[in-house]
Amino acid sequence: MKHFILLFLFISAEIIAQNTIPNGKELTYNEYLGYVKKFHPLVKSANLNISNAQANLMMARGGFDPKIEIDFDKKQFKGSEYYSILNSSFKIPTWYGIEVKAGFDNSEGIYLNPQNTQPNQGLTSLGITVPLGQGMFINQRMSDLRKAKIQIQLNESERKLQVIVVLYDASVAYFNWKRNFSEVQLYEAYLKNAEIRMKGVSSLILNGDKPAIDSIEAGIIVRNRKLNLEDSQLKLAKSKLELANFLWLENNIPFELQEDIIPEKELESTLKESLKINEFLQEIPTLENHPKINALQSKIGILEVERKLKANSLLPKIDIGYHYLSEPSSFNETNFNDYKVGLNFSFPLFLRKERGSLQVAKFKIQDTQFELDIEKVALKNKIKAQQTELNSLEKQKKLIAKLVIDYATMLTSEERLFSFGESSIFLINSRENNLIASQLTAIHLENRYFISSADLFKVMANPD
Repeated sequence: MKHFILLFLFISAEIIAQNTIPNGKELTYNEYLGYVKKFHPLVKSANLNISNAQANLMMARGGFDPKIEIDFDKKQFKGSEYYSILNSSFKIPTWYGIEVKAGFDNSEGIYLNPQNTQPNQGLTSLGITVPLGQGMFINQRMSDLRKAKIQIQLNESERKLQVIVVLYDASVAYFNWKRNFSEVQLYEAYLKNAEIRMKGVSSLILNGDKPAIDSIEAGIIVRNRKLNLEDSQLKLAKSKLELANFLWLENNIPFELQEDIIPEKELESTLKESLKINEFLQEIPTLENHPKINALQSKIGILEVERKLKANSLLPKIDIGYHYLSEPSSFNETNFNDYKVGLNFSFPLFLRKERGSLQVAKFKIQDTQFELDIEKVALKNKIKAQQTELNSLEKQKKLIAKLVIDYATMLTSEERLFSFGESSIFLINSRENNLIASQLTAIHLENRYFISSADLFKVMANPD
């Protein structure tokens, strides 16, 4: 009967160690990522980049806005009106540097410069200015607008890269929380085991069936389990606080984790779907839409626009303007003999500044192209490395799972021998330590597998 009771105590302890299930409300990984994507301040900050790029695009388009200009100058001295000059115009910039201008000028005064003499009703004009060299195919306004459009694509790619870093860090914090939580549950269960054994050993010592020294051995085990539990609880508390850094609500209100909230139990079965990495586990995906690649291609596009603008500066600056002139009352009576024409020409003789700027622009494009080529190879190798690591961790998890079963069998066998007086507390403790070590290894391998999956998620950079 004594052997039966002691055997029952040890088997019960083993059942407690393997089947302790905490009660609490699960915070699933997918739900957690949803909070981070929606409310985390750094994610919101990354989204502001798109709005900023759109504002810059609006500014660039402002270079083509029509413009009203009025210049009025009047001088009155000792009762004499020296002059009164009004120059007003309405300008419409167009895409290819052509500018359409309508104007009205009026002037009077006794000391008026003869070239400013106007009819009594004033003088209207309608004309056009055309660049025949610099600015005909590309100018600063066109360049700014093209770069602003490309900048939106660049900012979208950079937004994804910024968001993916936040989601990766948040994922690592969740996985570490789950690992520490599992370790706490493990040590709590084995502390109960040790306490049950100590009671059983104490009963045997009172009955004279075991030496008193066994109580010290059993007490050492209990204290070691308490020490392990205290350390794991400290790690859990710290990881929980780290996790809370990524949890926010609307209006930038931090979200506080309640004590009864626990991590997702079956995370492994939902992880790949939450990270959307199923299709990337075996084959190397195409990188055409990768944010890093798109960002570098956008940078090359912006540099190419700058190169074209620098190349355009090698051309001479030739602006030709024609303006039809008429009095307001006879504007409809077309007389093309009344006009004003203008020609502006300038051209540097050596073009050293322009040629140097063009060379610098070309070097920047080459440098970014080298970076793009390197990044394509690096991304493929990173993806392949993560696939290899995940496959290896899958195999290691299977091996450690078998080791856990084997160590559990050895411990059960040792406890059975102890119940018949053929073993000792020391041997049981040794067997149990091996089992605990294997279970901790299993927990750490699971954590490595989760983080490695997040690494693949980070490399693919697809947070949406």
